[in-house]
Amino acid sequence: MPSIKKNRFKALAALALLALGQGAVAQTDPLQVRNWAAACANCHGTLGVAQPGMVSLAGLAHDDLLKALQAFKSGSRPATIMHQISKGYSDEQLGQLAAYFAALKK
Repeated sequence: MPSIKKNRFKALAALALLALGQGAVAQTDPLQVRNWAAACANCHGTLGVAQPGMVSLAGLAHDDLLKALQAFKSGSRPATIMHQISKGYSDEQLGQLAAYFAALKK
């Protein structure tokens, strides 16, 4: 359990630093971003570490994650469910989710 708490702390700290550097992001509570990320756990695993056969998100590069999420949202990347899920988030929220998962350990 201590490593899970440590990873969550690191992710929340990364979000806080991201918030300091971007005006609009500063208004979003890091705990809210963690709650959004919890919805990803069904497919992508707790703290972004997925079971075999699914894509793990923890520790992936922020820009790569954001590009994938934006491609799902626009429909340019085929998906079974991600195109629907990603449309429920603003571009800023997708960036915050990408930052959250990028800050986690693989």
